[in-house]
Amino acid sequence: MNELKIYLEALISFTESEMEVFISLFSEMQLTKNDYFAKEGEFSSKLAFVSNGVLRAFFRNKTGNEYNKTFFTPSNFVAAYSSITTKKKNLINIQCLTDCTLLVADFRQLTSLYKDYPKFESLARIIAEYKFSIKEKREIELVTLEAKERYKIFKKDHPNLEILINQYHIASYLGITPTQLSRIRSQNSKR
Repeated sequence: MNELKIYLEALISFTESEMEVFISLFSEMQLTKNDYFAKEGEFSSKLAFVSNGVLRAFFRNKTGNEYNKTFFTPSNFVAAYSSITTKKKNLINIQCLTDCTLLVADFRQLTSLYKDYPKFESLARIIAEYKFSIKEKREIELVTLEAKERYKIFKKDHPNLEILINQYHIASYLGITPTQLSRIRSQNSKR
């Protein structure tokens, strides 16, 4: 729980009692590689903080092709956001790419505290704004940058992730084929 406290303190100043109330809603969950935190078509109600491991959010089309939307690494929150906020079925899957340790809370329990603890609502807004800015940046990169530029940004934004996950997951995230990624990596190693 210490990494969650450090993360929260960097975003907003909590009193000790506020921090204890917030932290008390989280419990540790262990998932193994390939386990799902959320599945498309199901309802989600949980928000988690990644303590250890790597997860991916992905969409699977009708023909079974998968498209990685984002990765969740330590010291980040993970959730099927559209489901927990709208109470509708998940549009995406969230799957562990490694063994994971998550700190999990019920989203509705967290939001029920907003009235009595306005800082919690401020925290939620700060995190939502951050997630939105990351999403917007990524969408712009996908339509305006060449694959080799997107790969360079990926390496900067996700150092060491390449050694933890399969290359086809990275290719999917970049919007290219594994063969294209292999060519880009080969060209980079020659420099």
